[in-house]
Amino acid sequence: MTEYPRFDLNGQVALVTGASKGIGYGLAKALAQAGAKVVVTARDLPALETLANEIRAEGGDAIAMQLDVLNIPQISTVMQAAHDHYGRLDILVNNAGLGANHAAVDVTEADWDGMMDVNLKGLFFCCQAAGRIMLEQGYGRIINMSSQASVVGIRDHAVYCATKGGINQLTRVLALEWSAHGVTVNAVGPTFIYTPGTAERLDNPEYLQGVLNRLPIGHVGTIADVAGAVIYLASPAGGMVSGTLLLVDGGWTAQ
Repeated sequence: MTEYPRFDLNGQVALVTGASKGIGYGLAKALAQAGAKVVVTARDLPALETLANEIRAEGGDAIAMQLDVLNIPQISTVMQAAHDHYGRLDILVNNAGLGANHAAVDVTEADWDGMMDVNLKGLFFCCQAAGRIMLEQGYGRIINMSSQASVVGIRDHAVYCATKGGINQLTRVLALEWSAHGVTVNAVGPTFIYTPGTAERLDNPEYLQGVLNRLPIGHVGTIADVAGAVIYLASPAGGMVSGTLLLVDGGWTAQ
């Protein structure tokens, strides 16, 4: 009998960090459209409640839980609460992150620590807390949001690039440790994605043209472009993929 790939997430439970706005907000809605029950987390609980209500209004199933990834004990509490609410935890999308422009000579210790704590430390402990649950149930999909800046240099983004490169390495190591137990770990690396947060820069014609000069595909990405990669890696169709970085970069890193 021919076996065909399945991209639906029916019956799966997904938790998204940093879901109160931007890419995380869109990813949560896309996962729900694919059939997952979604736990949306971030620091901004009112925004999460709005998102959960929107998902439910569209026929999905969602709950909101406040989570600050700088609060390491809270991470385990929220992961366990999500598992207890739905009876399982199948998918973790580590989307919470910071980005800032700093010339390397101007980076302060606070700049370094702030971004490392959120982008790398918080992400690792989210992986660990979810991983413990997934390893016990013998199944899981962890998707870490990396960046094209994890494999190429971006001026004035020394700390950001360092954190994203670290995410790639964590992804590989966790995949080595957990894949044999049914838990795949992958990363998604987007290029410039148009969101409310990037609109100020990308709506500037001069800035936009500088970006487009590096994008062979000829346009910036959308949240839907990122969601396609995330849903693939979270779905049964992506079950043989682990320890990899899936670039959604319009050809930027091919040059």
